[in-house]
Amino acid sequence: MPTNEPLREFLRARRARVTPQEAGISEGVTARRVEGLRREEVAHLVGVSVDYYIRFEQGRVSPSDHILAGVGRTLRLSDDEYAHMVNLVRGPDDRTCLVESPEPRPAMRWVLDSIRTPAFILGRCLAIVGTNEGARRLMVDFDARPPDERNHARWVFLDPLARERYVEWEEVARDNVASLRRQVGLFPHDPRLAALIEELSAASPEFATWWSAHDVVQHRRGHKRYRHPLVGELTVAYEAFPVSGTDDQILYIYTTEPGSASEKALERLLRWTPPADRPRG
Repeated sequence: MPTNEPLREFLRARRARVTPQEAGISEGVTARRVEGLRREEVAHLVGVSVDYYIRFEQGRVSPSDHILAGVGRTLRLSDDEYAHMVNLVRGPDDRTCLVESPEPRPAMRWVLDSIRTPAFILGRCLAIVGTNEGARRLMVDFDARPPDERNHARWVFLDPLARERYVEWEEVARDNVASLRRQVGLFPHDPRLAALIEELSAASPEFATWWSAHDVVQHRRGHKRYRHPLVGELTVAYEAFPVSGTDDQILYIYTTEPGSASEKALERLLRWTPPADRPRG
């Protein structure tokens, strides 16, 4: 059985993140040759033989749910990281092999256009599947760009405008990397994902460094801070909603705290009329 290299690299990175003290292991006087936990220490904590755990990391065994849960607890995996590990161990199920639609279906386009605050749909590879007017004003007009440039990760890492627009650019960039890492576990044979990761790794040293960390995340809610040339800084809250009938599209809706300076700034941005659209009198 061939070695499962993505699983081996992921677990090695997660072992390196957990200190012996966090795992309840007393260190001796001998200097450690590896960062974090050794494989034999993980095996002991999980309750399996060292040989079994080595083969587990290599993807050469079919572990039970009990063993998977034990590894997850020992390596202190988040829910998203645990799901990623299970995908790497067992492979994606049939539903994740569907090919996404490059455009939102008409009803979802109506939904987008009916939302006044910024809203957009992300698909596989973090492709921008659709945006509404609010999102185009707050971020950038992705619809006006060539199809292969309608991608959030490419925008974040390759367009200097993104560094100006996001107050906490590094946090956003690292989240994009972690989201792509999760997608690799779900869609391991998608050539577009492989091509995007290769492109960003070659073009951005930051992407290459963060990609090697094997962080995994799926954002469902949170906050982002923007810096807009027309209205200044504002903080938005976002909620993520899976698009029904798809396996890889997420609708993101931005809102602001009622009565806040951010609400007033967003309202000014939404009411602003571009010069070319202003009536002449």
